[in-house]
Amino acid sequence: MKAICADLAWEQDTLDALVSGLAPDQWQLLAPCGRWTVKDEICHLAYFDHTARLAATDPEAFQRHLIEDLGRIKNMDEATEITLAKGRAMSIGDLLAWWRGERRQLVDALVRLDPKDRLPWYGPPMSARSFASARLMETWAHGQDIYDALAIERPVSPGLRHIAHLGVTTFGWSFANRGMAVPETPVRVELAAPSGEIWTWGDAAASQCISGPVVDFCQVVIQRRHVDDTALVVVGDVARQWMAVAQCFAGPPTLGPAPGTRVIQKHHT
Repeated sequence: MKAICADLAWEQDTLDALVSGLAPDQWQLLAPCGRWTVKDEICHLAYFDHTARLAATDPEAFQRHLIEDLGRIKNMDEATEITLAKGRAMSIGDLLAWWRGERRQLVDALVRLDPKDRLPWYGPPMSARSFASARLMETWAHGQDIYDALAIERPVSPGLRHIAHLGVTTFGWSFANRGMAVPETPVRVELAAPSGEIWTWGDAAASQCISGPVVDFCQVVIQRRHVDDTALVVVGDVARQWMAVAQCFAGPPTLGPAPGTRVIQKHHT
């Protein structure tokens, strides 16, 4: 837990360092999806770091939250409004203070847990290890929106292997969540780490394979890039179908960007 929590804290602190230096007008920039501002992205992270902290420290309070806050939600639009409302009403300074407090308490709680401890969440309970991985993935994903809105290069995350692993292990979920039969055909995944090391998952003898940069794979499974806009090499019909529906986060099925719609021309900071 110490390693993954250190990677989670690094991701949070690095994103904090970026947004803390933004001008007021930059907080209102729209992410490429065109729905949320930079401020909304941080509102979202702060809200769910808060509820994650409840799940990790006070499961009864988390269950009350499910009833009191989310029990009245009728659709996803209402859910979005409720989860963003508190942060949107805050000044930038107050929002950052809220996010910092919640995420630090969350990491402090997670690092003390056994990796196999079960924590309540919005779907089935999760192991502490998976829970921390999911918070890392969520921070990286919404951080990607912010880096894209600013059109700047992002630093290499030390937590990419955790995100990629989550992407691989949600293979079945990505199909089942859409009411689709989960393919029985194995798919090998071979990803190039920033260090040049090759990270692998699955049977080396599998005829279907996905290979390429780990960053590209992570961007596809968090639905921030279409596979055709990456350097991934996809071999086989099942592998291709997976990349079309990949979703490594909980919630109802959503579609990633269409080809060519999130190709960001970036500049260096």
